[in-house]
Amino acid sequence: MILHTLIDYDVLRVIWWGLLGVLLIGFAMTDGFDMGVGTLLPFVAKTDAERRVAINTVGPVWEGNQVWFILGGGAIFAAWPPLYAVSFSGFYLAMFVVLAAFIVRPVAFKYRSKRDDVRWRTRWDWALFASGAIPALLFGVAVGNVIQGVPFHFTDDLHSIYEGAWYTKFIGLLDPFSLLAGVVSLSMLVMHGGAWLTLKAEGNVRDRARRFGSIAALVAVAAYALAGVWMAVGIDGYRIAGDYVTSGPSNPLHFEVEKTASWLTSYSDRPWIAIAPVMGIVGGLLTFAGLRAGREISTLLVSKMAILGVISSVGLTMFPFIMPSSSDPGSSLTVWNSSSSHLTLFVMLVATVIFMPLILVYTAWVYKVLWGKVTEDDVTDNSHSVY
Repeated sequence: MILHTLIDYDVLRVIWWGLLGVLLIGFAMTDGFDMGVGTLLPFVAKTDAERRVAINTVGPVWEGNQVWFILGGGAIFAAWPPLYAVSFSGFYLAMFVVLAAFIVRPVAFKYRSKRDDVRWRTRWDWALFASGAIPALLFGVAVGNVIQGVPFHFTDDLHSIYEGAWYTKFIGLLDPFSLLAGVVSLSMLVMHGGAWLTLKAEGNVRDRARRFGSIAALVAVAAYALAGVWMAVGIDGYRIAGDYVTSGPSNPLHFEVEKTASWLTSYSDRPWIAIAPVMGIVGGLLTFAGLRAGREISTLLVSKMAILGVISSVGLTMFPFIMPSSSDPGSSLTVWNSSSSHLTLFVMLVATVIFMPLILVYTAWVYKVLWGKVTEDDVTDNSHSVY
């Protein structure tokens, strides 16, 4: 017996759809507070010592947190090749900006405190701000575009073509709904960064983080609710028409897809998925309440719950679509027509089952070792060994 046949092809596809969501949520929960702290840096820290406190709350963990981003990109490349091809060609300039921000961030961490010069350090502080705010915004913009459908199609030999001139591949992404989705993403991660600083910092940095984080929580909840209403009344959804095979070969052109009145018809078909947006809204409101009350661990946990709810609501609402085509619905990518082969998904799943627990255990151990608050005395006494 060939081992990979132990798990049906359609089941493996759903498993990898779920694992992709886990990786994206893991990235938002971990590197998300790094980006949130960077975005909050000019607002929560007024002196050099305060800025170093804020920076060093994420200093020991930001590199490890970015592993989730690499794992997510690798999973898309290996498990969903057509999705990788279309997204990296259509969102090329936006991806370049995100990667440039992620390249600037480690340089800013390493060089920021190398010189005792106010202008030098201020420039790197603003670099940390940009490297946090820009990716947080653009990730949401990308999701907003995917929800509306992306203008691509496949030729008969499955060559993907993204329509529009090269400059529209960035400017064209910035439509009103996508910018609203960007606001949801940015404010959600700023809220998460505020919860992290409340847990890890003391004094003025903590107090300001609570204030700005609570404002971001309300903005995130309001923007998310508005985006839901907009999806209900102003954005077409997609559905697979007619009969289709969930375990057939990966070929988008073998599926007939049509637009529907709204994505939210998913909630009438599968009412249980409503738990996701409820978690997003309730988690955001609880984070606001926790920040205002000065609670620490519970506030960070409910902030993570909000992230889980918001991101999973997108995937559950769109299922089985992972990237619909606005210009040629028949080229839309779904869980059933754009995965790697049965054997590839099985081998990757075996590797994931072996290595993912090790990553989680190591990550938990690192956070346990680095547990505790960062104070101005810590930064002053260890000036040459911290950021």
